[in-house]
Amino acid sequence: MSLVSLRHPLASTSEQLRVLGQSAARRKPFVQALVESQLHPLRATGIQTLQVNVGKLCNQTCHHCHVDAGPDRREVMSRETAAACLRILDEGDIPTLDITGGAPELNPQFRYLVDGARALGRHVIDRCNLTVLLLPSQADLVDFLALRQVEVICSLPYFLADQTDAQRGAGVFDKSVEALRLLNAAGYSRPGSGLLLNLVYNPVGAFLPPAQRAIEADFRRELARRHGIVFNSLYTITNMPISRFLEFLLRSGNYDRYMDRLVNAYNPAAAAGVMCRTMLSVGWDGQLYDCDFNQMLDLPVNSGAPTHIRDFRAADLRARSITTGEHCYGCTAGAGSSCGGVTAA
Repeated sequence: MSLVSLRHPLASTSEQLRVLGQSAARRKPFVQALVESQLHPLRATGIQTLQVNVGKLCNQTCHHCHVDAGPDRREVMSRETAAACLRILDEGDIPTLDITGGAPELNPQFRYLVDGARALGRHVIDRCNLTVLLLPSQADLVDFLALRQVEVICSLPYFLADQTDAQRGAGVFDKSVEALRLLNAAGYSRPGSGLLLNLVYNPVGAFLPPAQRAIEADFRRELARRHGIVFNSLYTITNMPISRFLEFLLRSGNYDRYMDRLVNAYNPAAAAGVMCRTMLSVGWDGQLYDCDFNQMLDLPVNSGAPTHIRDFRAADLRARSITTGEHCYGCTAGAGSSCGGVTAA
């Protein structure tokens, strides 16, 4: 039975937090799980990755998108904010810039960020939805990425069309295959190229992903056999109970079952390895967050550390206390979940 009725357009973040708060009253609160694991307060251990969400503009409207991205969104990062991100990279020792969205490539600052970070010798990741590579306005994008040795991490819900199209829209699978072939043709995932092409798998329904190594083997075999596609690694990500996926859970009557599943699968080893401990997330407007999920719930850095990129102070942010909530069970269930896949063996 739904705790609250969410209607499209999606409910506000305050309504989502209320739903999650009701969950905490009925189940073990996440903070209690941390206390029992001797991980409270959860603290950052450094900043290895600056993850920059350049906005919510996207050429797709995926059913489970935690960003609520789409073609009609107008939140886009400005040149001033992008320049501030590059200044932080220039002044510090953060080795990786991870660019996400929306479809980050549609933001006018995307190529500016890539070129600026590469000029500083930083590793750059592009979180790509694949279909954006086929847009006429992005005809040179694959070559742009390859020439700059940008790692591409692509969302692909499954190696079959039905499951992929069910989550991301009719025809998306065929377009994704075409885009993957373009990346392979440009050298991605080819031996000796140095061009990394990684895939992201998240379940279509209200359940935890299978073992990462096993599903990676299935993807590798089937994509090669059916389409001649190769890739480096596959990362499994648990669907977070926020935004469109939260709406789906409530509408389908799966919310309580899914939250029980997450809470019962809590893994202290996964909690110890959560990505927020080594990552700092930057919103399209320059606000600072512990992760992209907190960003979508309007939960900024909240430990006395700077809350905007213009006020960035590494010393205050490297060991900051992490803002947590009931949604954090999504990253700590089973083998764990992060932008780089599982966090525990």
